[in-house]
Amino acid sequence: MTKDTRTIIAHRFELKKELAELLKETNSVFDVEDVIDTIYEEEENDDYNHIVAMFDNGNPENLSNILETITDAWNYFPHKALGGLSPQEKLLEYENKHPK
Repeated sequence: MTKDTRTIIAHRFELKKELAELLKETNSVFDVEDVIDTIYEEEENDDYNHIVAMFDNGNPENLSNILETITDAWNYFPHKALGGLSPQEKLLEYENKHPK
């Protein structure tokens, strides 16, 4: 396991905590695994919006923080469409194959 892979895994751990806090703050009926599963199973363009809706409590003041955290989760958690890798892992894979 490379240092970059360990960094990605460590960041996922922190993201799970952030997602749990946001879900609690917004009184969501969803849990962290629902978010991660939706990211993994994404197939349509509006799947990202489904995740945003999981946090929607009608308070626009939280939206910026929610979008930032969801975008981070989208980029760091695995997607089935990417062969079980996250966009960050795919980027790392590309960079390793094409060093500068």
